[in-house]
Amino acid sequence: MPRFVQVAQRAEIPESGGKSVEIEGKRIALFRVGDRFYAIDDECPHQGAFLSEGTVEGEEVECPWHSSRFDLRTGEATGPPADEAVSTYTVRVSGEDVEVEI
Repeated sequence: MPRFVQVAQRAEIPESGGKSVEIEGKRIALFRVGDRFYAIDDECPHQGAFLSEGTVEGEEVECPWHSSRFDLRTGEATGPPADEAVSTYTVRVSGEDVEVEI
């Protein structure tokens, strides 16, 4: 059964930036855009770069290695060379706690 796991505090996730967290052995990238928080797989399917280290523009993140782009809302690859989506995870904020559903 899915459950939410507390992974960070709101202040730990930079505005228009990312933070990597590990949940039960899986590396997940958290992003904050305004008051919205997103969670996606942290590994780019193209060659394994950490998406949490990428540049956020609007609701997309650009891979730091080869400029693939991913929609933070859907995980869809929106720019080459990656053509495979990443998984997304439901995020909720409870007070200052950021929680991800696993």
